[in-house]
Amino acid sequence: MIQGDVADQKTEVTLSGDNSGEATKCTDIRDQDQPSDKSEQEWHSTTEGLMERILARVNMEQALKRVLANKGAGGVDAMTVDELKPHLVTHWQGIRKRLMNGTYKPSPVRCVVIPKPDGGMRQLGVPTVLDRLIQQAVLQVLTPIFDPGFSESSFGFRPRRSAVQAVKKAKEYVSGGYGYVVDIDLENFFNTVNHDILMGIVRSRIADVRVVKFRYLDPTRKLFGTLR
Repeated sequence: MIQGDVADQKTEVTLSGDNSGEATKCTDIRDQDQPSDKSEQEWHSTTEGLMERILARVNMEQALKRVLANKGAGGVDAMTVDELKPHLVTHWQGIRKRLMNGTYKPSPVRCVVIPKPDGGMRQLGVPTVLDRLIQQAVLQVLTPIFDPGFSESSFGFRPRRSAVQAVKKAKEYVSGGYGYVVDIDLENFFNTVNHDILMGIVRSRIADVRVVKFRYLDPTRKLFGTLR
């Protein structure tokens, strides 16, 4: 249960759900690392009912706190972060039902173009604040499943890892006698990645078909909806 003041009125948001989905408490994804050497059968035995875990009250409340803290601009519906709580008070039960039965449709993404530091323009997509809430809830549950299998040399956008650690590792390589640095960037990676291979990896770990077919993960649709 989350308390908050919106438009001078006290608003109470209860992101209710089946408590059985809270067997894994998502209080801090950094404390949920799992070994990555499980077989596909072992992974599937631990990822049944994953949608219930995503929509569990504890996980959703943590996701809501993160979205509110991150702030950011609104999406195509113009809803602001401050308007999210009142919206959930009225609509959460219906949203949760659609997520559970697979009929929830993410909103289109608002397209924003910003200049790159080295010239050119970068196209960004801004999801609605509601979709950011749901994406954050999914992230918190999927991260401890997939993150342990990532490269030890990967430091970007991962729990307990930072650019400072990457610099420290680079210094270790220099001290070890390495004299060359190779800078590689995968251009348009998300537009060109092989989705069949990517989703095959997802299916090897995730048994809950509702999550595999979730519209945020569906390769037949553009990530985060359709860019405008």
